[in-house]
Amino acid sequence: MDWPGWENLAAHLQGLAITLPRKPSGIVVMSGHWETSVPTVTTAAHPPLIYDYYGFPEHTYALKYPAPGSPALAAHVQALLRQNDIACEGDATRGLDHGVFIPFLLAFPDADIPVIELSMSAKLDAAQEMRVGQALEPLRQDNILIIATGMSYHNLRHFMSGSPRTDETSVQFDTWLRNTAEALPAERNQRLLAWEQAPGARICHPREEHLLPLMFAAGAAGHDRGVRTYSDIVMGKALSGFRFG
Repeated sequence: MDWPGWENLAAHLQGLAITLPRKPSGIVVMSGHWETSVPTVTTAAHPPLIYDYYGFPEHTYALKYPAPGSPALAAHVQALLRQNDIACEGDATRGLDHGVFIPFLLAFPDADIPVIELSMSAKLDAAQEMRVGQALEPLRQDNILIIATGMSYHNLRHFMSGSPRTDETSVQFDTWLRNTAEALPAERNQRLLAWEQAPGARICHPREEHLLPLMFAAGAAGHDRGVRTYSDIVMGKALSGFRFG
């Protein structure tokens, strides 16, 4: 796969697995590409792929990522949500979107870890995503890796056009995001829930679907502080990635 301009991110993803204390027994992931009225989990034993992008080179529609699903893990996720009074559903036909299989092709290329995808609320409610993450924190004790994928900057109009108008704004928001993610958990969560007050927040995220998975990850982090593990300037915009625990 060619990643012009994204080499540092590719290298970061390719090195992710070796930073883990052990191989995960399963993965629960929220991406910025699935919104539903209530939290919904994939329940298929063999989830297909959803090529939810347009106008890309032909070979990108032939990519394969045959990771298994796990109906048992999906049921456990639903049970935890319901125990916390969060209504939820399962979807036996939904596959993995490109917000999952593209980074996972690099991070977990053997595709031998069961993957469950979890939707975000169509209401784009930061508090809801954090609450969902908090409900699923116990999964970590069972060696389940919780992953959130999105982008710390997602103004595609400026990003894809190469417009420099928001270059400095992206740095300001990225600095706020790092300081927030690395703060003590109580302060971190409070700041994340008020993310729209951050400098340049709505310029960097005209629509917040690519930021809200971070709220899910922070909720699942419990008392663990965050650390920035990826940082780069891509096409003039500051981008970051974070890890909790």
